[in-house]
Amino acid sequence: MIATTEHPCRPLRRRLTRRGLPAALAAAAAALATAGVAWGTTTATTTSTPAATTARSAAGPRTCTLGDLYVSMGHKEGAAGSLYWSVVFTDTSSTKCALRGYPGVSVLDTAHHRIGPAATRSGTPYSTVTLTPGHTATAVVRTTNGPIGGPCQRPGSYLRVYPPASHEAVLVPARWTTCSNIFEVGPVGTEGTI
Repeated sequence: MIATTEHPCRPLRRRLTRRGLPAALAAAAAALATAGVAWGTTTATTTSTPAATTARSAAGPRTCTLGDLYVSMGHKEGAAGSLYWSVVFTDTSSTKCALRGYPGVSVLDTAHHRIGPAATRSGTPYSTVTLTPGHTATAVVRTTNGPIGGPCQRPGSYLRVYPPASHEAVLVPARWTTCSNIFEVGPVGTEGTI
């Protein structure tokens, strides 16, 4: 029998004797069977390996969906002629998930009709925020604190909020009045910056 260290899927390059050929074929068949390739078929079955699982984990957690989140309003404050209000995203699922970027936010009246344009993005840099079950992240909306440099729109009763990367929205009760044509939202983060 001739020992070979060549890959079982590559053709053997050594000349085998009649006595060594059956043993070499048996060894190649065993190696292919171990690799999950069956003789006489054109398909191979792949299974998840620890390395593949590690690669998926390295890619990070899945993106949070609206079903994973409870959306509410947090702290409201005025400063330097502006009014700030945090939109709070709480992970209510049983696994961690991630949010990245800006939510979509618009003001609605009691009949759920939009008042004015949707919030513009503040342009603040952002990164991915990973939420574990029960933990929160925030995005801050801003307008002026009264008619400074422009009139105020009629008051809204709800904010319609789309989490980042979501095509589904939730209505959050929120008494909000956009003034001076300024209505912007910051990215989701742990600090809630604008």
